[in-house]
Amino acid sequence: MKERIQQLLHEMGKGIYEKETELSMALLAALAGESMILLGPPGVAKSMVGRRLKAAFSKAKSFEYLMSRFSTPDEIFGPVSISKLKAADKYERSVDGYLPMADVVFLDEIWKAGPAIQNTLLTVMNEKLFRNGDKEIRVPMKLLIAASNELPAQGEGLEALWDRFIIRLECENIKQEQNFNAMLTDAQDDGNASIPQNLQIKEDEYEKWTRAIDSIIISERVLKYIGMIRRALGSVAVDFSDERHNVYVSDRRWKKIVRLMRASALMNDRNEVDEADLEPMFHCLWQEPGEANDVRRIVIRTLFNEFASKLEELKVAIDDDIRVTRLHKATTVAQRMMEQADCNKKVFDNYYYHLLDHDTGNTYIFVADYQQLPIVSTGNAGVRAVIYPDPKVSGRTIIRQYQGADVPRGARQVNLARSDKHIFIDGVRFEIETLKRGEVQVLLPAKNKSVSGRDFHREVDELSDAISKREKDIEENLFVSEPDKKVLHEITQTIYTEIAYTRYELQKLEG
Repeated sequence: MKERIQQLLHEMGKGIYEKETELSMALLAALAGESMILLGPPGVAKSMVGRRLKAAFSKAKSFEYLMSRFSTPDEIFGPVSISKLKAADKYERSVDGYLPMADVVFLDEIWKAGPAIQNTLLTVMNEKLFRNGDKEIRVPMKLLIAASNELPAQGEGLEALWDRFIIRLECENIKQEQNFNAMLTDAQDDGNASIPQNLQIKEDEYEKWTRAIDSIIISERVLKYIGMIRRALGSVAVDFSDERHNVYVSDRRWKKIVRLMRASALMNDRNEVDEADLEPMFHCLWQEPGEANDVRRIVIRTLFNEFASKLEELKVAIDDDIRVTRLHKATTVAQRMMEQADCNKKVFDNYYYHLLDHDTGNTYIFVADYQQLPIVSTGNAGVRAVIYPDPKVSGRTIIRQYQGADVPRGARQVNLARSDKHIFIDGVRFEIETLKRGEVQVLLPAKNKSVSGRDFHREVDELSDAISKREKDIEENLFVSEPDKKVLHEITQTIYTEIAYTRYELQKLEG
C-alpha cells in the first residue's frame, strides 16, 4: 500500500509546486475521514489542492464554493424543492450537485459564511449527517477542505468550527526560483490532474481501508509519547520569542488525531502506530500559526527524549568510571611512595586514609592528596582544600585538595598541611590510623578500563544505532515533509554531537 500511495501522491503533485505537504496531509485527512483548513493569501494554489484530491478517488464528486457574507444555505446545501413543497408540503432540498452529495468539498473564505451555514457544517463535519426535511441522510464526504487568509475572529462563536478542522496548514507562495520558473512556463494551469485508474482509490477500497484503520494498534509506548507531548504543550513559544503560553487541544481533537495516526500507520504498511506516525501530527496541535514551529520541535524532541536521557546516564556513568580509574592510578603511585614513606598508614577502600579524632571519627582524605601536602612549618598555612559529606556513603566525610575559585555547595573550605604522622587542618593536628602489628595492607592494582564492568563502547554504539533508526523511520513516513526532515536533522545532530564528545571521553578510560 505504501508504494501505491507514494505513486498516487507523485501523480497528484504533477504540475503543482511546493505543495507536497498540503497534498499528502489532505490525502491522509481524506483516508481518515477528517477535515482540514489551509491558511494563506489568495493565489497560492489552495483550491488546486482540493481538485487534486478529487482526482485521487475513482468517480468522485466534488463541490467547490467561494463564501461571502451574502452566501445562503441554498447555495451550499441545495435549493428547496418547490415541487415537493407544493405536492407534499415537505421542506426538502434538492441536494444533487451540492455539498451533501460530494466526496470532496472545498469551501473558500470559510469565516465569511453566515451562522446558518456554519452550524449545519458542524454536524456534517463531525457526524457525516445532513438533515434534509424530516430525514437524515449520510453524506459521502471523505474530505472537507476549507480555506481562508485569516484566523477566525474572536468572540463570534467560531471556536467550535475552528476545532473541527483537525489538520491546519499554512500555504505560501513558491519559494525556490527553479520551481517558480517551472510554474510560469507550465502549460497546465487549471489544477486538474489525470491520475491512472490503477492508482485511483475506489469506493470499495476506501470502505475497506476505513474499517482497517479502526483495527490499527495503539501501544502503551505511543500513549506515553502522547502524554508527554500533551504536557509539553503547556509551554509553547510563539515565533521563537520568549513569550510562552498553553496551547489548548480538546479531547475530541486528540481522539481524531489518534485516528489520523492509525491511518498513517496503515498507509505505511504497518498494523501498529509507531513513533514515526506522531511527527506529522504537529499540524493538528497548534492554535495560532506562530506556534507551529515550536510545536513541531516539541513533538520531535519528545520522540528522542528517551535517547537523550540514556545518553545523560551514560555520561554520568563514564565520568564516574574516569574518576575511579584515576583514583586507581593515583593509588598505584601512592603505593610506590608508601614503600619509601607512610608505609605504616592504613588505606581504606583503596583510596583513603582515616582521621581518627576528627569530627565523628568518620572522616577520610584521599591518599594521593595527603602525600602531596606540604610539610607543616611556621608561617605555612598549607594548601586549600574542602571538607564535604560523601555523596555515596551516608555519614562519611571526605577531605580533598581544591583550588577552585568558588567553594562547592555543601562543602567547607580549609587549609591543609602534614607531618610524617599527622595531618593539620587549619593548624589543628589530627592523627591518621596506622596498621596494627602484623597487619598487611592489600591494595588493588590500577585499571585502564571500565571499573564498573560496563561495555561503554557497545552501549554508545547501540544508542547511536537506535537514534539513527528512529530518524530513518520518521524520514521514511509518507506524511513527513522536507521541512520536517530538516528540523528533525537539526535536533538529532545535536544528540550526535554529544555522542561524539562522549566517545572522546571514553578515550580517557583507555589512556
